[in-house]
Amino acid sequence: MTVAVRQPKVECVVESRDRLGETPLWCDRTNRLWWIDIEQPRLQSYDPATGDHRVTELPGTFAGTQALAKSGDRLLAKDLTLYLWDDATGRGSTLASVEAGLDNRLNDGRVDARGRFWVGTMDNQLHRPNGSLYRIDPDGAVARMAGDVIVANGIAFSPDGRTLYFTDTRRYTSYAYDLDLDDGIVTNRRIFADYTATGDRPDGACVDVDGCLWAAFFAGGRVVRYRPDGAIDRVIPMPVTNPTCLCFGGRDLKTLYVTSAWKFLDAAQLASEPMAGGLFAIEGVGQGIPEHRFG
Repeated sequence: MTVAVRQPKVECVVESRDRLGETPLWCDRTNRLWWIDIEQPRLQSYDPATGDHRVTELPGTFAGTQALAKSGDRLLAKDLTLYLWDDATGRGSTLASVEAGLDNRLNDGRVDARGRFWVGTMDNQLHRPNGSLYRIDPDGAVARMAGDVIVANGIAFSPDGRTLYFTDTRRYTSYAYDLDLDDGIVTNRRIFADYTATGDRPDGACVDVDGCLWAAFFAGGRVVRYRPDGAIDRVIPMPVTNPTCLCFGGRDLKTLYVTSAWKFLDAAQLASEPMAGGLFAIEGVGQGIPEHRFG
């Protein structure tokens, strides 16, 4: 049952005009919100205290995802390769390449409680089950954990680290797995949220301190909060058609940041959505948990 609550203010804090904004992360070392534009490949950051917005153009065709690292570097996906990226120099060293010979790219990932990076691949044509879910260990070893994926998305972990959430956006389904933190193996896949009847597209996700999963709905104009049992208890409408991913940030982790995209919008939609592709902030809807760091 959805609880009727007063809707919070949704504010566009950076009009970044991202073609495909994604993977926002709050960094407690820089006190900045970091995110990427996948298809105009660039790494961006925002300081909510000053409003400062910084942009670094990236090489390659796609910047698929990012993660924080214990070393102070950043884990950055470009096409099908993961790099340890130095923000200060704008240079990266290769950590791992996950696939070859497929028309795929890396898309969405998150670090677990033991410092391992979980990341998925997706079909560039958005309909073939070419993708997979991978675990990348701190030494760069790559383990393929699941296949038959069209568009990997929505990777998040429960507060105790023992549940992995994973979405296949073009199968319109989100799943939950049991995760053994000691051996890094996932088992007991079950459906967490099923939108196959409606074709709704769950995209990026994060978890709050109450263990609830938040998901953005691409082409759905909303973000949704699920209780751990999969029941929806909050829906927040967005002023754009394509919210893509979300995270909690700010020094107290009480601001929900949401990235968005103008990709696939026609001329009329673009005219009516001047903030499409922007970064949004929502206050007073919950509190997040700190991101784990790779390594």
